[in-house]
Amino acid sequence: MSLFQFTARRLVSQAYCGLKAASSSKKQKFCLEMARPSSNMADFREVFAKAKHIAIITGAGVSAESGVPTFRGAGGFWRKWQAQELATPEAFARNPSRVWEFYHYRREVMLSKHPNPAHIAIAECERRLSKQGRSVVVITQNIDELHRKAGTKHLLEIHGSLFKTRCTNCGNVAANYKSPICPALAGKGAPDPETEDATIPVEDLPQCEEDGCNGLLRPHVVWFGETLDPDILTEVEKELEICDLCLVVGTSSVVYPAAMFAPQVSARGVPVAEFNMEATPATNRFRFHFPGPCGTTLPPALARPQTEMSS
Repeated sequence: MSLFQFTARRLVSQAYCGLKAASSSKKQKFCLEMARPSSNMADFREVFAKAKHIAIITGAGVSAESGVPTFRGAGGFWRKWQAQELATPEAFARNPSRVWEFYHYRREVMLSKHPNPAHIAIAECERRLSKQGRSVVVITQNIDELHRKAGTKHLLEIHGSLFKTRCTNCGNVAANYKSPICPALAGKGAPDPETEDATIPVEDLPQCEEDGCNGLLRPHVVWFGETLDPDILTEVEKELEICDLCLVVGTSSVVYPAAMFAPQVSARGVPVAEFNMEATPATNRFRFHFPGPCGTTLPPALARPQTEMSS
């Protein structure tokens, strides 16, 4: 059994309330009590002030406020394809040129986007709390590196990064911020449905620069049908085991295994606060829920207390 499968099974086994039927009236009563998360910011701030190890789980909702297209839901197409049809090993094997056009387009879009107040609030919180001997870790499903751009240091990118490549031959992973990533992709990747595929020869697509390799590069992201990096999952599990406060920010709580992270933390009695545009399937398992744009709700939640001395 892979570590990914073990972690997923372990998380599922620890789920409760809506994820697992309660076996006693005591558990049922507990679930009912948890069914009304609080939106009291003063109460959250009291919990936040005492927390020593804070885990922040972020999803596409954070990046959407920076104008990043999500390619999910109605209208989420690139040309005539949805991400699920392009972001797979099979799609890359069939048509690496088309898949690279899609990712080249996304890379170029991201080069024009900037962190929003939610990204900045998280980075500033990490910086401030580290001086107090407290820790913040960001566990993100996003591949856009906006957290990194905002200044976040302790960052676990569980789905990889648009700005890293992996060689299909030697396996080397490398950061890559070239624009365009290779000459043949210059001006390519337009999302309009009428745009014809560029049909770029494989030898002209991004190639590995390791000595003597020249293998075809692929985006270093986790595609549909692939498992997450077990080393990153191990780090995530360690952080979730020690955290005494968890924030869920801009995520639909439906993409696994990340959807199980916060319920696992809540199941052991740790406060979880959700910041999202609307309620999610996991909302009733959390202590706090703050509806609205993350860029509006998160900065005051993480702001320096007035009583805190400037450092």
